[in-house]
Amino acid sequence: MSVQSIPHAGSRRFNRSVLACALAGCMLLGAAPVMAQSTAATLRGQVSDASADTTITVTNIATGFSRTVKAAADGAYNAAGLPPGSYKVDVVSNGQASSKTVTLAVGQTATLNLGETAAAPAGDATDLGAVKVTAAPSALVETRTSENATYISNVQIERLPQATRNFLEVADTVPSVQFIRGSDGNTKMRSGATSADGTNVYIDGISQKSYVLTGGVSGQDSSRGNPFPQSAIGEYKVITSNYKAEYDQVSSAAIVASTKSGTNDFHGSFFWDTTNDSWRAESPLEKKAGERDDFAETEWGATFSGPILKDRAHFFIAYENKEYTTPTTVIPGSIYSDRVDELPESLQSLVTSYSTPFKEDLAFGKIDWTIGDNNLFELTAKYRKEDELSDIGDTTTYSHGSSNGQEEKRANLRWQYSGQRFLNEFNLSYESAFWHQDPLTDGVGYVLAYAPYTTDASGTSTASEQTTILTAGAGSSYQDKGQKGWAVQDDLTLDSMEWHGSHTFKVGFKYKSVELDSTQINPANPQYYYNILTDTDTPYKVSWGDDSSGGSVVSKNKQYGVYLQDDWEINDHWTLNLGVRYDYEKTPSFLNFVTPSDVASALQNWSNLDNANYNINDYISTGSNRKAFKNAWQPRLGASYDLFGDQEHVIYGGAGRAYDRNLFDYLALEQLNNSFKSYSYYFSSANNPCLGSPCVAWDDSYATAEGLAALSSSSTGGGGREIYLIDNNIKVPYSDQFSIGMRNTLHFWNNDWFTDVSLSRIESHDGFVFLRGNRLADGSFLAAGTTSGAPSDSPDGYSAIVLGTNGLETRNNQLAMKIEKPYDKESGWGVSVAYTFSDAQENRAFGEHYSLDYESMAGYGWHQAAGIPKNRLVVTGIYDLPYDISLSGKLSLASQTPVYGYNCLSGSSQCYIEQFTPDNTFGYKEFSLALNKELDTGTNIKMNVRADIINLFNWVNYSTYSTDTGTSSDLNTAYASPTGLLASPMRTFKLSFGLNW
Repeated sequence: MSVQSIPHAGSRRFNRSVLACALAGCMLLGAAPVMAQSTAATLRGQVSDASADTTITVTNIATGFSRTVKAAADGAYNAAGLPPGSYKVDVVSNGQASSKTVTLAVGQTATLNLGETAAAPAGDATDLGAVKVTAAPSALVETRTSENATYISNVQIERLPQATRNFLEVADTVPSVQFIRGSDGNTKMRSGATSADGTNVYIDGISQKSYVLTGGVSGQDSSRGNPFPQSAIGEYKVITSNYKAEYDQVSSAAIVASTKSGTNDFHGSFFWDTTNDSWRAESPLEKKAGERDDFAETEWGATFSGPILKDRAHFFIAYENKEYTTPTTVIPGSIYSDRVDELPESLQSLVTSYSTPFKEDLAFGKIDWTIGDNNLFELTAKYRKEDELSDIGDTTTYSHGSSNGQEEKRANLRWQYSGQRFLNEFNLSYESAFWHQDPLTDGVGYVLAYAPYTTDASGTSTASEQTTILTAGAGSSYQDKGQKGWAVQDDLTLDSMEWHGSHTFKVGFKYKSVELDSTQINPANPQYYYNILTDTDTPYKVSWGDDSSGGSVVSKNKQYGVYLQDDWEINDHWTLNLGVRYDYEKTPSFLNFVTPSDVASALQNWSNLDNANYNINDYISTGSNRKAFKNAWQPRLGASYDLFGDQEHVIYGGAGRAYDRNLFDYLALEQLNNSFKSYSYYFSSANNPCLGSPCVAWDDSYATAEGLAALSSSSTGGGGREIYLIDNNIKVPYSDQFSIGMRNTLHFWNNDWFTDVSLSRIESHDGFVFLRGNRLADGSFLAAGTTSGAPSDSPDGYSAIVLGTNGLETRNNQLAMKIEKPYDKESGWGVSVAYTFSDAQENRAFGEHYSLDYESMAGYGWHQAAGIPKNRLVVTGIYDLPYDISLSGKLSLASQTPVYGYNCLSGSSQCYIEQFTPDNTFGYKEFSLALNKELDTGTNIKMNVRADIINLFNWVNYSTYSTDTGTSSDLNTAYASPTGLLASPMRTFKLSFGLNW
């Protein structure tokens, strides 16, 4: 176990391929087409023998949607605003006509050159009389882009093995992207070392950003559900860095997805899949307990689509339902993960497994209507509702859990107008997304803690840590949080503007009026803390809240964004992507907040802060001394060089800045903790010394609501209240991104293979963090390692002072490689290999925004990023077997990531955080298979039966480890050992049935 201690707190074609391989070091990554926030594709190119009357008509085979454009004097043409799909390209030139069928992907800018003298890109040339069309034999591919982007096809979404029907699960086939499913079933997606909060998903060009809660997109803070019906997703792309200027509110991965549309034929589908505990291998904890936990997962859904007016209007609707019963296991915390017999007898029976139900309803509808040759209207709507039993497991027993629910409604009207040399997209959208949490039980909570302490010569006791072992009794949190509002955005694209080459300009703006709500009562029930080392019947601490004091913050935010993007094709070799965007947001609840006079006075007159390392006035708000952040200028620059002008071997690179935003959940705590008064007191008793302040002698009356009310009213100053303050000059988190790479199209075994290698560096800055503001009498910070307990000094009866500011940072040097032979029906197979090497560092553990151990973030230093494997390999394959059987597989391998632990073996009151790498573990490994049989009924209805085996070899992947050493006199013999909670399911069989017509 490696430990790092940190103070706590063909001829020519063949030659070109060889040259490209040499330049790229023979390293590989899948080609990525040009992206735009709009999911519409663009088809462009050159007609070398064009005349004044040359026309190009592009018609969607399924819907009849078409665009006709004229070639310019030099033969250039550009047909923009094309929904993803298969198209027939009709060319009329010099009185002769010809056609070709091509496939365009989401947001793609594809090149199709026409004419006898056109340079031949990838693929074989097709002779169509007087006009020669050259293109890849199936889907067109764009390699001349500076973005680090990968395309996910509908075939991959539908055929690859999946543990969930979350369409984002396939995104982990992209280098640097991880789709994480926790032991509780909750899912998250992250890219590199940056926070999951920095991700964004754009559905049909509309951002799904979460403004209040974590998770990046709305509804993914803590949910087993899917953000969108998978059956309604056509395809999507993942951009991990160097996105263009049109992308807003993103500093990590951007997902751009297009939804399915109705066609000129009626179609429908139905699916049902299920698994249960008898189809799943036992986990190590189940084997130890000698019994299986209740487990069941069932999902079903249907789609229906068709024409309203042939070639003009269509509809598409989808519905999906998910019902899970997920087992969760209670594992005592601190040093007691394998010492259940040492817990109070009344709590031992609570250390068991519980079943937590979950239900989700997802619906989506879409109507498209083409009016004339230039106008396309689309109206879409989405509904999502979830209910679940949650927050049970780990150190939380059943009674202390919560009932969670969320409801999301979204609608968008899009108007696309196409001219000969321009395209305009106008969007009007509405959203409402709220999440709710209630304690399962009311009453009082029991928190069993491990709180070793030392006592100095003066009799002052100091706890080196106060770590939760178990929570029982009444739950502690009531929350109701969300966002609702409307937005308008307009994007104008000007094509084929000539000046030293061809320019495509795109300019756009966005305005959003959104109401952000944060209601929080925490603790909702009094929580009494008991020290297992001293007395499990008499509490040493209590925290509670005053329900009558409020607990809700509402802010009517205004968001503004503008951008300009120039994609400049200088010649057949050079392409420049030059863009800049600017974003601005006003949060009135933060800007207009006035620090309560009693809090301001107590802090400004507290002499302990006279020599502190911060100025308390930087956190005291007068209601007029705060300004919204105005420096969110974001240059985004990229270039690509096509070595031979044929799109087969392209060197690319880029640099840019991307701003995200501060979560309202954090900003609102300043007001919530001043409107809803929460209190904390320590008690002294026969067996418990004071371990923090304020501290009073224990009295049995304090076990009642009346006693707590009397305690708070009789206290001086703040009465043990916590104080939350936000930096008046808070900044907005952002990332700086740099990359260089090379894409290649190689020709082996009569197939085209797309490869790429890239080197990138991404630095994230100004992440939001909470620091401790308490100081000793001389202005110094508390002794390092003691602050996991309580502050030993506070102003006038107040307790903790918590300061919100900027400080979280990450940096990641990354090598990403991928090779892909896309699946096509003609060959009947496809394969992808993605490898990522990451040298990632962070100054605080991923997902942790409380940093209360040092007076500034500088004290933490830089550490290897936890949760980011240095080496990660994902291999997928799809193969068509005889008799209409399809086989697919997915292999995921990753090296072991470091874990943060607490070392308290020094014998003093000081503990340390240490990073260790668990012994005898590979890291992560999983191999899954899916087998699908299609049955022809002899009618227009087709049936299919599918079997998925997740984790075929039953490899065990642990998610958590025992991370507390204990003290020198009370060692944790299980330190650095797995707790038994899993990062992936054990071998699981899933059966699916489907109908398509």
